[in-house]
Amino acid sequence: MSTLHRQQSFQDEKNKGILYLVPTPIGNLEDMTFRAVRILKEADLIAAEDTRNSKKLCSYFDIHTPLVSHHEHNKEASTRDLIMRLTRGEKIALVSDAGMPCISDPGYELATACIREGIPVVPLPGANAALTALIASGIAPQPFTFYGFLPREKQEKRTALERLAKIPSTFILYEAPHRLKHTLQMMAEVLGERQISISRELTKKFEEFLRGTIREAVEWVENNEVRGEFCLIVEGSPETGEEDDDFWWTALSVKEHVEAYMQQKQLPAKEAIKLAAKDRKLPKREVYQIYHEL
Repeated sequence: MSTLHRQQSFQDEKNKGILYLVPTPIGNLEDMTFRAVRILKEADLIAAEDTRNSKKLCSYFDIHTPLVSHHEHNKEASTRDLIMRLTRGEKIALVSDAGMPCISDPGYELATACIREGIPVVPLPGANAALTALIASGIAPQPFTFYGFLPREKQEKRTALERLAKIPSTFILYEAPHRLKHTLQMMAEVLGERQISISRELTKKFEEFLRGTIREAVEWVENNEVRGEFCLIVEGSPETGEEDDDFWWTALSVKEHVEAYMQQKQLPAKEAIKLAAKDRKLPKREVYQIYHEL
């Protein structure tokens, strides 16, 4: 007997509870779909990441559906309450502040709880920062890996980047303005010289794309005021066809890479820096500066 769970989203739609995952604009309100407006108007309840932001959206589109909070800090209690209402047959629309629910935003736990309870989870298509940035990046759009926000702690961030460094697909990151400089500097150290596209304020009046190499992005961030939320599209690992042994250093920092050559081959720092720079396709001067922490 198959245990595969089957959902027929719109069978007997009027007589059962449904959780709708409703995308909201990431900037430009004209990106709201007709269907999304209709669902928000027809729902019994809107569960919102921040009711203050959602009230503005509802006011703009003349939506009068009641709002409740569903965010990172109340998601356990909120999920229980929403599941109870859904089992009574209510229609609930889940929205985040901007873009797709569940993608670097609340919603995953509620959606999985509904699936466990046999409550239909119906996604609506709509605005999403990651794909919007990807298709305008000039970097291969597929395959791609979506990562989202990197860890905040320095060593955990480095570890995450070292794992991403090995994958051949384009990958997508989100980053806050106050962390962008440090993230790009660490990316230059760990990933080497790759193509990157940085987008900010997507769909808004001051939408901007910065395309070039990671080193050029570091230079930009060090010499300009950083504002807005950022989406980073990063070129995947070059496909060289070489054996994995040739990339033994990928889990090492630049300094550890240099020191490994010094120990393994009994080389002076100058020669080890040359080899590490060649491996990482970085300028020798840059590896020298990182090694000596200038």
